[in-house]
Amino acid sequence: MRVYLVVMDETNEARVALRFASRRALANNGIVHILSLVPKQAFSAFGAVQATIEQEARDRAEVLASSAAGSLFTESGKMPTISVKVGASQAVIKEYLAEHPEVTALVLGASGDGTPNPLVTHFSGHAGTLPCMLYIVPGSFSADDIDRLA
Repeated sequence: MRVYLVVMDETNEARVALRFASRRALANNGIVHILSLVPKQAFSAFGAVQATIEQEARDRAEVLASSAAGSLFTESGKMPTISVKVGASQAVIKEYLAEHPEVTALVLGASGDGTPNPLVTHFSGHAGTLPCMLYIVPGSFSADDIDRLA
């Protein structure tokens, strides 16, 4: 079974990647893993304030991932795997891939306006060392473009 990993956030790039991954999963009887990242918060002298900020960020990430998963379930009848992790995005993704050898593809969305996306820049530069395939979906693609190509 093919497993497509999508890094979910509030960007259009993430939505494009998720649509492509879900369509590929449907076409190949695969599944989608959604990884929502929570950046590590800078140190605060007030521990309770920092803990509250971190919890709010984690809650937002969980709601975002759950909403995306619900949409995929409605469309495909398959519930994706959801993970919410705290830390630096590149390191967390590498760690996730190491912990989940069943992932066959990392699916990232590129910016539609040509602005470099840090994850696309990083992982395309390291594509040869990844334990899976890397799909980069142009952010300028419409839903019809994605459906046609997936």
